[in-house]
Amino acid sequence: MNRPAARRRTLQVSGESRVIGSDRIDVLVSEVGPRDGLQNVAAVMPTAAKIAWIEALIGAGLSEIEIGSFVSPKRLPQMADTAAVAAAFADETRATIMALVPNLEGAERASAAGVDKVTIPVSASRTHSLANIGMTREQAIGQVAAIRALADARATGRARIGVEVGISTAFGCTMEGPVPEDDVIRLAVAAAEAGADVVNLSDTTGMGHPAQVRRLFRRLAAELGAKAGGAHFHDTRGQGLANVVAALDAGVVTFDSSLAGLGGCPYAPGASGNIVTEDLVFLLESMGLRTGVDLERLIAARRVVAEALPGEPLYGHVAEAGLPKGFVPASAARGGA
Repeated sequence: MNRPAARRRTLQVSGESRVIGSDRIDVLVSEVGPRDGLQNVAAVMPTAAKIAWIEALIGAGLSEIEIGSFVSPKRLPQMADTAAVAAAFADETRATIMALVPNLEGAERASAAGVDKVTIPVSASRTHSLANIGMTREQAIGQVAAIRALADARATGRARIGVEVGISTAFGCTMEGPVPEDDVIRLAVAAAEAGADVVNLSDTTGMGHPAQVRRLFRRLAAELGAKAGGAHFHDTRGQGLANVVAALDAGVVTFDSSLAGLGGCPYAPGASGNIVTEDLVFLLESMGLRTGVDLERLIAARRVVAEALPGEPLYGHVAEAGLPKGFVPASAARGGA
């Protein structure tokens, strides 16, 4: 059985009492490198290397991993083998295996491949929506409803596939500029009403700042309650980890990140990589928040990527500087996942 979403409890964050976490972990780190990281890399990582990378991530304690996307290989040849990668983890019990799907056809392929969860991008920017998935925002919401129906229809006799929506460009668009916050919340509500289990907010372009992050996630929680999801931040302008702390203040307990900071959106010009998983885990563990992730094994997993993608820049302060002398992660001090 895959690791369940953690039961929440009260925790002091930035001097305020927040409901966060579980009896095993406080914050869920969702690794998106094998999908978001690789889609913006020119080289195609061999399937065997992808599988070895994901094995290393699971071995380090990551309990949710986005292994790829079910999209046209003509658009993203890096994702052409996602079904084969999923097949390698068909019986995985240590982690939730998820994949991105832009439409019903992709969801059908993901379901056939046996993933545990699908995530659907719905862009808050009209221009980005057309460039990214070739649909209007309204059409994208229609796909959410269709995918929800598919997941429900195929739930008999097997675990129900989770349906997650990520509101892309929620904090700004490189093509349109600022995105009205009311549009973001309206789309999030529409996605929840269409059947999403949870709705996340994504800073696809790295334009967000802490005040904006705190404000939008508080609005999201007020509107969606239990369906208010996690955060997906990029570090394009160096605000990634600051935005994590702001989101924690707003009660967010799930964060996407990518090993070595790989990533970016091919359809959002100028948007660079995701926040670095190693740095995110170090931040959270330093703050006393358990992630259940072994930092030393996580850093060691970078070797798989370095060998499979020679010459590709790998980022991360913790991997470069090393762990501080005497550092005791919260997961070790209080018992990890």
